[in-house]
Amino acid sequence: MADFSRTSHDLPSHLQTEYEQPGSMSLGNTTNPAAEDGASGSPNGVGPGPGAGPGVGSGMTTAGAPDGAKPEMSKQVQEVLGSDIGVSTMLNRLKQSIASAKEFALFLKKRSVLEEEHAKGMKKLCRSAQDNLHHADHRQGTFAQSYEEMLMIHDRMAENGTQFALSLHQMHEDLLEVCAVAEKHRKGWKQSGLAAEQRLTDIESQMRKSKTKYDSLAEEYDRVRTGEARQGPRVFGIKGPKSAAQQEEDLLRKVQAADTDYMGKVQTYQGEKAAMVSTTRPEAIHALQDLVRECDSGTSLQMQKFASFNEKILLSNGLVISPLKNATLPGQHSRSLKEVIRAIDNRKDLEDYLLSFHSKLPATTSEPKYERNPVLNPQQNMSLNQMTSMHQNQQTRPQSQTQQLPPLQTQMPPPPGSVGRTSTFDTNSSPMAQQNFNSPSVAGAPGSSSGQGHERSFSHGALQNQSSKPQQPYNVRNSTQAPPPSSRFNGGGIGNTMSPQQSGPPQLGALPFQTQQPARQSPQQSGPSAYQPPPQQEAHPASSMAPPGASAGHGGQAKQVFGVSLARLYERDQFAVPMVLHQCIQAVDLYGLAVEGIYRLSGSSTHVSRLKNLFDTDQESHILDFRNPENFFHDVNSVAGLLKQFLRDLPEPLLTSEHYSAFIEAAKHDDDIVRRDSLHAIINGLPDPNYATLRALALHLHRVTENSAVNRMNSQNIAIVFGPTLMGTAPGSNLADAGWQVRVVDTILQNTYQIFDED
Repeated sequence: MADFSRTSHDLPSHLQTEYEQPGSMSLGNTTNPAAEDGASGSPNGVGPGPGAGPGVGSGMTTAGAPDGAKPEMSKQVQEVLGSDIGVSTMLNRLKQSIASAKEFALFLKKRSVLEEEHAKGMKKLCRSAQDNLHHADHRQGTFAQSYEEMLMIHDRMAENGTQFALSLHQMHEDLLEVCAVAEKHRKGWKQSGLAAEQRLTDIESQMRKSKTKYDSLAEEYDRVRTGEARQGPRVFGIKGPKSAAQQEEDLLRKVQAADTDYMGKVQTYQGEKAAMVSTTRPEAIHALQDLVRECDSGTSLQMQKFASFNEKILLSNGLVISPLKNATLPGQHSRSLKEVIRAIDNRKDLEDYLLSFHSKLPATTSEPKYERNPVLNPQQNMSLNQMTSMHQNQQTRPQSQTQQLPPLQTQMPPPPGSVGRTSTFDTNSSPMAQQNFNSPSVAGAPGSSSGQGHERSFSHGALQNQSSKPQQPYNVRNSTQAPPPSSRFNGGGIGNTMSPQQSGPPQLGALPFQTQQPARQSPQQSGPSAYQPPPQQEAHPASSMAPPGASAGHGGQAKQVFGVSLARLYERDQFAVPMVLHQCIQAVDLYGLAVEGIYRLSGSSTHVSRLKNLFDTDQESHILDFRNPENFFHDVNSVAGLLKQFLRDLPEPLLTSEHYSAFIEAAKHDDDIVRRDSLHAIINGLPDPNYATLRALALHLHRVTENSAVNRMNSQNIAIVFGPTLMGTAPGSNLADAGWQVRVVDTILQNTYQIFDED
């Protein structure tokens, strides 16, 4: 570690005390005692001495001229200092010295900050690298040892940098102290010295004015006395015109008074001038000279210390990187950085790593041997003795060889029609699930409702007789009781049961608007007919257990998604929530809740078009799994735009044109409770695909509004974006309905958990 408190042998001996005592640069002592050897000293003991370098005390006069100075130059300097401009000149020179010292102090401060930041950054880097080095996924052995020793070398270099930064900061503070004291004394001498100079100038000006007046009166008196004044106009007095004798007498008195005044002014000026030259001006000049010397000497001293400290840190870092071979300092490594790196043995590290796994080698087993089964013997006619001999050989065959024979495939292969649709289900499901899948009687037909849970949603009769029954309470569809096994979200059978870990969209059971009922196939099929491809509704659990993005239809077939009604999408894909909507919601939940202006800002139209084309052409593509942000180009705003595009392209709005007027009328209620209950009743009357899609969308948008502090999208802003999209325009509607559309969506979002089940 570099010791920046030690003195340097490169500096003159008379500067060593300044390195050991940086605080000795105080300007409290302005005397300039002579050294014991007869050489002229300098303030604080810093001045031109034997061996002093250039720039320290050079060009400054003390009691006499410095050695080697030309006599005529010293005489000219004394003339400048003794003149009227001496004080002002020295004040300007002291101002320059202070400015230079401040500038160098600022340089030291900035350099100190840079060195400190560099040292801290290197220490932090070394700690981070050491922590990562001990992880199991990093190389060990000689590489780890050399790497750790290299980090220790860098850590010691960082410590040297820290000490260097502290020394520079101390030098900065010392220089600022010198500047502050010099500036304070400069202000005092400026006030006193310039005031004396100004006073002398004023006395001289008054003396000159008195002399001018005296000369003018004397000239006029001379003209009157010689008779030249008679040619001018006559002078009238109070008692009449004065005679020549009277005029001469008056002028004589004035001349005598002016002479006396002029004499007094001259004597005053001479006295003040003598005091200025002998006392006032020399004191100010000497004091300012001392201040200039101290400020310049302090700056030069700190610059020499700066040079010495730079040498020390470079030398210390060099010794850390490449230490001397005979160095015996405590804690100092004998190997240089080059030797440390050279000690890495890649081959030994690899062999040691492989040897560490020798104890984990698996037990050796005998290699399998092929033996042809006698059943496949090509001989057509086999005698009874041969059959008996073969039977005996099979009984006496070693048990280990018998176990190695591959088992006979007795199961029949699955039918060709079911391989492509149920492969995912067969590899991930339990035998019980396979039994349920192969049974043709467990299709997702709607079961009988037990009157619990979402009773209106599951009753076909209630749907047909809704207009003749009184309005249901708003929580009919939002029941807290568990839905029956045959409910529309359970799929209506055991075959549709899904594990809690599956993250696919919720599935609907058979809906009233479906025209085909695959579950009506006869369960009494037997023989080869039992292997016929199962109906589409039975194959749905397999597709629902596949990763998101997999389609229930045949792979590779283009199925349009955009511009297709929700009822048609459900009848074709068997998804309660369309896959495109599910993927978009999933992506925004994962990556867009904290994005400012989500759903308000438009994404890239190119990205939206590409994603739309993928959903319309190849739903089974792995690119449509939006859990990976690379699949939507890391642009969550484009995903939000895709969701809005899907809703806009629906042939009928999500809230349906049939209920448009009812929604508008319900929104006009001023009472929040009445408006909520009215909207809830209308929502319960939506078709099942529309209800399921609206529920998923509302729960998602409510999560967006819960993060409005970050994304700036509250329920009002969301409603402005989705109002026209969800409601569309009904025949006869006008622009005034836009505000009511926003109010409908805003009310739904504010009462999401009162209208829909959270889970």
